[in-house]
Amino acid sequence: MTPDKVLAHAPKILDQSEREIFFETGYLLKERFVSDAWLARLWEVTERMIDESRKVSSSDDKFDVEKDHTAEAPKLRRLTQPVDHDPLYWEFASNSMITDLAEDLLGPNIKFHHSKLNFKWFGGGEEVKWHQDIQFWPHTNFSVLTIGVYLDDVDDVTGPMGVVPGSHKGEIFDQYNSDDQWVGCLSDGDLKKVALEDAVYLQGPAGSVTVHHCRTLHGSMTNNHPTKARPLLLNAFSSADALPITPNPTPSRYNGTIVRGEAARHAEFDPYRGRLPPDWSRGYSSIFALQQEEAGATGAAE
Repeated sequence: MTPDKVLAHAPKILDQSEREIFFETGYLLKERFVSDAWLARLWEVTERMIDESRKVSSSDDKFDVEKDHTAEAPKLRRLTQPVDHDPLYWEFASNSMITDLAEDLLGPNIKFHHSKLNFKWFGGGEEVKWHQDIQFWPHTNFSVLTIGVYLDDVDDVTGPMGVVPGSHKGEIFDQYNSDDQWVGCLSDGDLKKVALEDAVYLQGPAGSVTVHHCRTLHGSMTNNHPTKARPLLLNAFSSADALPITPNPTPSRYNGTIVRGEAARHAEFDPYRGRLPPDWSRGYSSIFALQQEEAGATGAAE
């Protein structure tokens, strides 16, 4: 759905000026957006997930862990598709203030695409290199976005997410390496084309939300806090008229579920001038494993 069509619908939760800012810059930050009651519920289930991860010794299709993850000292990178692992995560994604937020920026008919909970563990939790999302899961148009929720306070030490304003209007970059392997990030050469000096790092207290357009360049630094992780719960949504043109790299029983309004009767199309991703039906590991080019990372050539 085009920005003009979205803006023609009355907003539920944002000011009209905030919607216009999102379409102009490709991102939005709303501090203390999620209620304390919701945060408490999300923390309760997330702590259960952390405890469960103590039972695994290496990454699997549920938990992505760092190499030195142990039962005594867990070091989580990601909980994949949290909506599949506890109904509370799905309730939050499908019927909460973030669903209202998605509706304000995508229009009245919206679909759920996927979820993830990135932990960025304390004491050096891995960076996420500069990348764009749409190359992972191309759609027929660009009315696709991701909403992140900071479950704890985020400052410049804990590795906040950075975005490059206006980059959603620019090039869709190749995210393969020189050996033609998918790595899910920009090359050093392409990074020279990007105004990284203009990057904005989105900090805020617990309950703050970040929103970024599917073409917005974004990444984050390592978490250098000695004791505090940076859990960021991410949910991706699209307008109902934006149809995926490649398989979802992390399948879920909720992929494609209409969470507001109705299913589209027609698809809308924008020219997609980016290179298509690999065949995800052969498997996918995680953006962390791929960007670090870890041995056995699934998705190389993701």
